[in-house]
Amino acid sequence: MARYTDPSCRQCRRIGEKLFLKGERCYTPRCAVERRKKPPGDRSMRRRRATDWSLQLREKQKARFTYGVLERQFRNYFEMARERSGVTGEVLLQLLERRLDNVVYRLSFAESRKQGRQLVNHGHFTVNGRRMDIPSYLVEPGDVLQWKAGDGTLPDFAKTIMSAGSKRSVPGWLKPDHGKGAAEVLGEPAVEHLDSDIDVRLIVEFYSK
Repeated sequence: MARYTDPSCRQCRRIGEKLFLKGERCYTPRCAVERRKKPPGDRSMRRRRATDWSLQLREKQKARFTYGVLERQFRNYFEMARERSGVTGEVLLQLLERRLDNVVYRLSFAESRKQGRQLVNHGHFTVNGRRMDIPSYLVEPGDVLQWKAGDGTLPDFAKTIMSAGSKRSVPGWLKPDHGKGAAEVLGEPAVEHLDSDIDVRLIVEFYSK
């Protein structure tokens, strides 16, 4: 299974803003974007005028890095969104939001999407009572997600992760029960629950050429 293995902070520096790919560290002075303002690589600091294409590419890469998907995966999600009814850009973000690794992160069951992907890969969650180890699984309304516990109790590391992420708000399309380490999917992500920092219009323009 292909995945990005280079330093996550390089992606934030390449975009030029925080994408919060490393959880709590992104909120501290140790964040690479705070310590190193320049993009990665050796290059001249001479300012260049941004073209329309470069702005569109940057926004596409920003969305891709944020949700931790590779180029082919992202293109497939875009094709799925284009075939469905509704605004293509909004449908694209709805599909990405429904990924299981993202849902784990949104529920504060993981400190970052990358950690959520790792936890799902290692089989720490069940969906509707069945062990699920596919991070790209798209949850459906009515699905019940839960930490996998052999003796009926939450693992200690799960309690630690959830207490660290308890400061984040959970979107309204998810109903968590942190006491039991479970959650229910109430519906699909609404427009107000989508990441407003991503300009989906530019992404649609990028793929429409």
